[in-house]
Formats: sequence, C-alpha cells, structure tokens
Amino acid sequence: MIILGLMSGTSADGVDVAICDIKGAPGKLSAELLLGATSPYDPDMRRRILHCCDPIASSVAEIAALNVDLAEVFANAALETVRQAGMSAAQIDLIGSHGQTLWHNVTPTGEVSASLQIVEAAVLAERTGVTTIGNFRARDIAVGGQGAPLTSYVDWLLLRHPAHWRAIQNIGGMGNVTFLPPLADNSSAPIAFDTGPGNALLDIAAAEFSGGALTYDRDGQLARQGRVNEAWLDELLSHPYYAHNYPKSTGRETFGTAAALRLLDEAREHGLSQNEIIATLTALTATNIADAYQRFAPAAVREVILGGGGRHNPVIVGMLRELLAPAKVLAHEDVGMDSDYKEALVFAVLAHETWHGRAATLPALTGADKSSILGQITPGKDYADLLQRTWPS
Repeated sequence: MIILGLMSGTSADGVDVAICDIKGAPGKLSAELLLGATSPYDPDMRRRILHCCDPIASSVAEIAALNVDLAEVFANAALETVRQAGMSAAQIDLIGSHGQTLWHNVTPTGEVSASLQIVEAAVLAERTGVTTIGNFRARDIAVGGQGAPLTSYVDWLLLRHPAHWRAIQNIGGMGNVTFLPPLADNSSAPIAFDTGPGNALLDIAAAEFSGGALTYDRDGQLARQGRVNEAWLDELLSHPYYAHNYPKSTGRETFGTAAALRLLDEAREHGLSQNEIIATLTALTATNIADAYQRFAPAAVREVILGGGGRHNPVIVGMLRELLAPAKVLAHEDVGMDSDYKEALVFAVLAHETWHGRAATLPALTGADKSSILGQITPGKDYADLLQRTWPS
C-alpha cells in the first residue's frame, strides 16, 4: 500500500511528510520511503501551537480553532509532497496522521490518564479525498498504557540486529529510547520510555536569549561558547522523573516553556552566563540519556541509533559518544532508514497495521494491559474502493 505519514513533534517546527510503500505483515513487513518533505510552520502558527500547550494562557476556543486551522496546514503539506513526488492524491491509499500533541497528562504516580493530539482528521480526509487514520495514542491509554512512545513498535518490527542489543534513541523536543533484543534472542522483551527533555529546554533558551531570532542552537554553536556548570547540572539531574521506573512518558507539561523559564531564572540567580546556561542544558540532554541507559538498559548495548533533530547537534552527539562508550553511536542512515522522516514513516506503518486490523503496540513497550489496534478511521472519497481492493470478500 502507498501510505502517507504525517508528524509534528513537541518542538513544533513543522509538518514532516513521508510517502511510503508498505508491504507484508509483522515478521515480513517492509517500509520504503518514496519521498520525505518538511513544511515548516510560519512564526504565527508556531506561536499559536506553543500558546495552546499552556493550560493557563490558552482557551477552549483557541484550541478548537487551531484543531481545524492546523489540519488545513497538514492537508496542504500532504498535497504539496504528493505533487513533488509526481503523483496524485488518488494514488495514496491511506493517510496516517499523528497530529500535534498539546497535552500529555501524567498523574503523580506516573500513569497517563489522557493525551491530546489535535489536527482534525475530517479536514484531512475531505481536502485530500484519502481515508485518514489518526488519534493513535488514545486506545493504548484506554488499556492502561502510556500511549508513548509509539515509534518503538516500528523499531521492533524493522530495526532489530541479528546478534546484539541496540538502543534506538530519538532526540526531538523530548527524548525517547527503545532497547531492542537481537533477533537471535527469543526470550527477551523490548523496553521503551521517554528519557526526558531532548531539544525542548535548549530551544526555549535559544529563543529567550536571542529575543526570538533563534528557535534552536544551530550546530551547537552557542553551547560551544560556554562551559558546563557541573553544580547546576547535578541539580537538574535531581529531577524525580529520571529516577522514576519505566514505563514512563513526559512532555511539555513537565519540561516545557514554563519549566524552562523557571530554570533560566534559577541559572541567572546562580550567576551563570547565557552561554553557560546553553552549554549546561545541552549536557543535560546527553546526560539524562546516558543516565537512563545506566539505570534501565536490560543488557549491554552495542549500538545506539540516533534520530530526531538532536542528532544534528554535534555537541550532543559528541557527548553521547563519550558517555555511551564503548557502544557505537550511529545514525538511522547507517541502518538504511532516513532519520529526518523516520517518525512520519512510523505513522504510515501504524496506519497500515490499523487498516489490516492488527495490533500495533506491545505491552512491554507502553505498559499497557494488552496489545491493541490503534487509531480512528475517517473515511475519504476512496473508502469504498479501498475496502474492495484491500479487504476482498
């Protein structure tokens, strides 16, 4: 099936689009990226998204409007990528849309009671004519899971090494890891959880210090100009999230704008310069990942496969290579997958599994009571034809 995946992460940079050719079933499933593209948000749209992540400042009316307006942005991004691929929307069998997370509600005891991803699927199906599957996290939460990280199931399907343990590490706004046993190991289960803040605190600090001129620390240029303040880093690492056992997940509710601004005030009170703050927050990203491996990896990890925007920050990557040695730190490209469009591809794969009535989680990955079929199907103009072609009587 030709499936288009749509993804916007907690950094709220833009819409990633992946047109994928997906064949087979678990055990012999393949997913080929035909074309990936990113449609950046304009500054006003990004401002609206981040504003609506704030439960104190935003309103129901603003969230309702954003749900529809952002769907138009997603639909335009999808159609433009289809055009770039030299295809028509009629050649796309399904759309799998993660949407945009606004709120991930984690209780004080670590359970997830709700998670809100907006982007109205009805708009996507109407504008493109393509049957759309969205709201993937809700079903896993309904059976006691964290609803995250959903990428881990696709890691399990596609990225296990024949002979040794791998860690698949995403560094987006938040970080998440999947510890994968080798294919030769028939007894061990995978483990997955959010490691903590990835780029989110760094991005907020860069924007704050530049008066909004920067949205992130490009190539780690700011971090290179400062020294890590070890005392403050130790304070940051004392946050209870890091010691909390898995399954666990987090988001901007814990490590978002409000938390970042409090940390910046705290650092200024300690007398840290702006570059020292950036350097220390960069070290926090790398160190919380390494700390998670030390605490929770079920076996010695031989390879770490990096993805997400953080893999483009050479300071973070260099720190990880040092902290995680002797494990080799690689990119997804080293194992035949595009790092930039991996998460969009994931939601294409999840849509494929949903359409075929197959569960797309493992309890070991999200802490759910059982595996479940994810997502909600919104019929497009192609719905009847798609049923006839893919579900023959």
